[in-house]
Amino acid sequence: MIKMRHIWTSLLIVTCLAMASMSNAQTTAENRLTHQRWLETADRAERAIDTGRASNAALEDLRTEIVDFRDLFTLTSKQNAARILTLQSQIDALGPVPENGSESPDIAVLRENITERMNDSRVPVVIAQEAHNRASGLIGEIDTIIRKRQTKQLLERGPSPLNPQYWPVAGRDLLGTGSSLFNETVLIAESRLGREHALNNFAKVALLAVMGLLLLFLGRHWAERLGDFMRRYGGRGTGVWSFLVSVLRVVLPYFGLVALIQAIVVTGLTGLRGTLLLEAVPLWCAIMMSFVWLSDRLYNKRDEDALLPVSTEYRSEARLYVRLLAIMLIAHDAIALFEKVENISAGSRAVVEFPVILLTSVILLRLRRIAQKERIAHSDKMSSAAKRAGLSMISPIISRVGAIVGIVAPILAAIGYGAAAEALIYPTVLSLALFSLILILNKFVRDVYDWLLRADSSAQDSLFPALVGFVIALMSLPFLALIWGARVTDMTELWDRFMSGFAIGDSRVSPTDFLTFVVVFIAGYTATRMLQKTLKNNLLPKTSLDPGGQVAVTSGIGYVGIFLAALIAVSVAGLDLSSLAIVAGALSVGIGFGLQNIVSNFVSGVILLIERPISEGDWIEVSGHMGYVRNISVRSTRIETFDRFDVIVPNADLVSGTVTNYTRGNTVGRVIVPVGVAYGTDTRWIEGILLEIANANPMVLSNPGPSVAFQGFGASSLDFEIRAVLRDVNWMLSVKSDINHEIAKRFAAEGIEIPFEQRDLWLRNPETLAGKPGDNT
Repeated sequence: MIKMRHIWTSLLIVTCLAMASMSNAQTTAENRLTHQRWLETADRAERAIDTGRASNAALEDLRTEIVDFRDLFTLTSKQNAARILTLQSQIDALGPVPENGSESPDIAVLRENITERMNDSRVPVVIAQEAHNRASGLIGEIDTIIRKRQTKQLLERGPSPLNPQYWPVAGRDLLGTGSSLFNETVLIAESRLGREHALNNFAKVALLAVMGLLLLFLGRHWAERLGDFMRRYGGRGTGVWSFLVSVLRVVLPYFGLVALIQAIVVTGLTGLRGTLLLEAVPLWCAIMMSFVWLSDRLYNKRDEDALLPVSTEYRSEARLYVRLLAIMLIAHDAIALFEKVENISAGSRAVVEFPVILLTSVILLRLRRIAQKERIAHSDKMSSAAKRAGLSMISPIISRVGAIVGIVAPILAAIGYGAAAEALIYPTVLSLALFSLILILNKFVRDVYDWLLRADSSAQDSLFPALVGFVIALMSLPFLALIWGARVTDMTELWDRFMSGFAIGDSRVSPTDFLTFVVVFIAGYTATRMLQKTLKNNLLPKTSLDPGGQVAVTSGIGYVGIFLAALIAVSVAGLDLSSLAIVAGALSVGIGFGLQNIVSNFVSGVILLIERPISEGDWIEVSGHMGYVRNISVRSTRIETFDRFDVIVPNADLVSGTVTNYTRGNTVGRVIVPVGVAYGTDTRWIEGILLEIANANPMVLSNPGPSVAFQGFGASSLDFEIRAVLRDVNWMLSVKSDINHEIAKRFAAEGIEIPFEQRDLWLRNPETLAGKPGDNT
């Protein structure tokens, strides 16, 4: 019977494995085919790297293929993770293999099959990890080759544009390009097919042309009308709508130009050169209109809208220079297109590019001169938005860098380093434009914040606009890197590495995991604070707990809630902190020595909340300081003295030191008022008067009643003390003052003398004070 059971168990396991194998057979075949294609691509990449003859474009295409494979391997390495964990948990549930080998045959068969399935599940993961590492290595080698080539091209010296032998060739190349473009267009326009194509698309061309003309000539007016309409709903004078209107004044005409260009393309009358030229025109229009918009925002005609401190007489000139920089960028891109279409020589390229570099340098130097002159004359008139953005500090640096580039770039281009000059001056112009855009967006965010909160200008210095400005600056860093020659593939590679996370021990923490942890923890923290607020304002005041107990309950729930929020956040984010146990244990020893005082104060704070020897509102005296307890935090306790000063006392001093609590449990306390009368006064009479005065005060308790003690014989008076128990010891000073007033009044009425201290002075040798014989002084 036992043997039959073993057979049935084995058959069941084999059947399950067979069904699983059939379901995964197709997937396995696809994985093998993908892996085979990967091996072919990897071998091809290694051959291209070894020979070093592949062009940059070919290497970029090859790199794109490898990146796609690597992404696939990343997904594959994670597919069987859940299954492997399940199988591992099954093996753990079976327990360890007995040392003597006497394991039940059923369990042995089950363990063997589960182990085999887990090994089979690990095979694709191991292969994917190996392929992923190989792909990352190949990508790194390709990037290194491309960077070396770019560096070599940048530092390579070419022909000088000042060499006269290149000038005629450059002129012929330019005239030849213009002539070829004109002849190509005329040839197509005169052909029958060209005319038929244009006539067939006449309706589409007309529609695009009408739309383009309307947006081009009426777009700015429409933007102004829309701004006037939106101002009816608020925000007038905040700068929000003026910003949006300024954007629409540029965007609408731009779309009009794009529509007109598309209309020309649809006619089909442009040849290859004309098509390439028209494809670049939208970008050139975008550059031009963007710089027009930047110039209007930076050097606005209205003083309150101008972001840079330039006087009115120089603003028009500054706006002109900014727009000329856009023309220089367009000219540079047109020259690159000219080189691509006509395949001109390096000498012609240097001759044509040099005037553009020279003019750009002159414009930068002139802008530097205006900025320097105006900064000295109007340093106190810089807009508040510019000052908050830090422009007062970075503006001189940016201006100085622009001036240096404006001097160095033409010199480099003149001696033949045209590539280095281009890589220096044009990114500088684009970087200045990017910094200007950041400044404008910062001002817009502050204006929106001011408008939404209905706040005055001082509210713009709050934290939220500053944080948004920091985020904008942070988001601009990738664009700044691209401007200065970084490849898009470099940025994506950095992003992939960032998203893959960082290793902590044997575990890996990705930004997604960290973001999940932060979101869950913030949600738990917010829920804890809301619960504390509800308990403090609604529930606990209706209970019999005293205010100190209510504070203790609220604080305790806060600590527990924060701890649970952190625990749940770690669990939801899936962070495996087991590998950090040893490291955390080692660090805890060193941190324990360094932070032992802080830990001691924290534990003391918890003890204060649990035992409650003091509570908020108590009148205490500790370490020579007397006052009311205003707040008990984790590390320290804040005491407000009678002089209205705050004294921060570490919690450890309150637990380990001596603390006098005058109001713990109840506010009943005793006051002592000393009184002195002259010698010869009837002491019993004085005692009766003082008792009457004490009993007459409404704050003095009748049970136990006040008492008068004859303390003794002083140096100049008979000393008495009134000892009375008050209903509220917090009124001690007021009661003492009232009793003293009443004593002075009664003693004056009864003719009782309050003596003052007297001293008799005896001179031992009074004759020394007399003058000597013959001394007139």
